[in-house]
Amino acid sequence: MRVGLLVTCLVDLMRPNIGFSAIRLLEAAGCEVVVPTSQTCCGQPGYNSGDLEAGRAMARKMVREFEGCDYVVGPSGSCAGMVHEHYPRLFPDTDPDASAVKALAARTFELTDFLVRIAKLDKAPGRFEGSVTYHDSCSGLRELKVRDQPRKLLGTVAGLELVEMKDATICCGFGGTFSIKLGDISTRMADNKVNNAQATGARAIVGGDLGCLLSIEGRLRRSGDRKTEVWHVAEVLAGLTQHKDAGKG
Repeated sequence: MRVGLLVTCLVDLMRPNIGFSAIRLLEAAGCEVVVPTSQTCCGQPGYNSGDLEAGRAMARKMVREFEGCDYVVGPSGSCAGMVHEHYPRLFPDTDPDASAVKALAARTFELTDFLVRIAKLDKAPGRFEGSVTYHDSCSGLRELKVRDQPRKLLGTVAGLELVEMKDATICCGFGGTFSIKLGDISTRMADNKVNNAQATGARAIVGGDLGCLLSIEGRLRRSGDRKTEVWHVAEVLAGLTQHKDAGKG
């Protein structure tokens, strides 16, 4: 099957290794992966701030860019959720692009959801020595029902032990513009997440959205924790966790 990779803005700008990890996983599942070079943002920041026209413009652009792909897959519940859940709501049935947008939404998936339910990947190619605890990001969990899928795949990684933290499904406080508008509340929520993760004694915190992970790692380092690693689930599943010193990142 031909799969278009929705790289996402944060992955492209902050940690491209996640994108390469996603490609490795999709290819391990037997997919032909294409990465449209003209892709940019899914339009979520503008959409969340009330700029619906910008959201529509980005949706039309995405339709053109991923035309010919059987599926569109992103290593982000947030971005995949924007396309899958919110794109169709932007277009009335009378809009000439409504059908194409709805078709794009229907074939767009978060990475681990796609690997488990569509590609039927039964074993991740990576290896990770030690324990990890998993943070459930809000959009993936609540919009796309992504919870068991990453845990199932993590359970196939050689050397890895998964330990659950308290309140794993509670928001980390990032929430895009929420963390900017309500910084004090966001910080307290991130501290709660960090404390719960540290209490497990896990070597690393793992999640499916880079925005959450950047926020969590920021609080870890500011609190003086240079030891606990923070990885995207794709990096762990693909075995690509050697690109940076986690204690200094």
